[in-house]
Amino acid sequence: MTEHSAPARRPTIKEVARLAGVSHQTVSRYLKSRQGLLPATLERIDGAVEELGYRPNLMARSMRTRRTGRLAVVMPVTTFNHARLLSGALAAAHEAGHVVEVVSVEGSTATRTERVLELAQSGQVDGVLSLTPMAASIEHGLPGGAAVVVSPDFDDAMRSIGELTDASPVTELMERLAALGHRRFLHVAGDQDWASARARKAAYLEAVERLGLESVGVAEGDWSGESGVKAVRQLDSDRLPTAVIAANDVVASGVVRGAHERGLDVPGDLSVTGWDDNELCRFLPPSLTTVRVNLEGAGRNAVLRLIKAVGGPELEPWSGPVAQVIWRESTAPPRRRPASAPAGTR
Repeated sequence: MTEHSAPARRPTIKEVARLAGVSHQTVSRYLKSRQGLLPATLERIDGAVEELGYRPNLMARSMRTRRTGRLAVVMPVTTFNHARLLSGALAAAHEAGHVVEVVSVEGSTATRTERVLELAQSGQVDGVLSLTPMAASIEHGLPGGAAVVVSPDFDDAMRSIGELTDASPVTELMERLAALGHRRFLHVAGDQDWASARARKAAYLEAVERLGLESVGVAEGDWSGESGVKAVRQLDSDRLPTAVIAANDVVASGVVRGAHERGLDVPGDLSVTGWDDNELCRFLPPSLTTVRVNLEGAGRNAVLRLIKAVGGPELEPWSGPVAQVIWRESTAPPRRRPASAPAGTR
């Protein structure tokens, strides 16, 4: 005979309140909006919620409010990894007590727009977040149904636009490298179909001119490591840069490989910077100086716009810098090459 254990009982608001040392009305208020509560109170309730594993009863809430407690995030099928963006979005939704379904749709803008409208009118979700633009024909005249919010951060192919294309860290990188003594630079650019790649290229050229630096050129890359290797292989041995600004970390890793093939030490002969703060780059020898873009914050703010549209609780938005330079071992003052030795030889 098989014995079946009874399902674990869900903790209640009153149990959360008792553990946190507050009233159950305060916990109810906390679940609707964190604003207006003292930091110490928030900390105690947060701890109680985590310790008890409390989650709002979505079914009961649905019966009271006639809402499902469910949200949908719609995005195109893409080869790019948007795990960090979705991580921030899902965390914010769960914090507000919502369940989220991520829907990846293959096809055109019109196809994705149709899917968004189907979800909005299905009665199965309270709101839909579209990470890419919707068809212009309905942007200003959405039919009734669930709330629909369109993210301003990506174009139709999930390429960064707007605030996420901020290239000011390129300027910071070059100013710091110039202060270390670097005068000759190379930029290995990203795919120029991307607004972010165009912005980084423009920032590089502006910094070269403003700081009175020498540029050995802009190598047109495609975000691949091979484009970084190729750019270094094609450099003139008599006019090597001492610093390379790579479009992303993958390109930068190719630059490091190309430098190794040519017998150049990184960072002694060639300082290298990337972009994205790929976790693997912390473990390279040398670890890579790079730029971290707060995609988690962008994802959080996108979902908070949707939560506000569906009348959900007011949560604290992310408000930090979009991008931050992370200085590591791949950048250093340039090493003086012996005058008798041709540049690029050991």
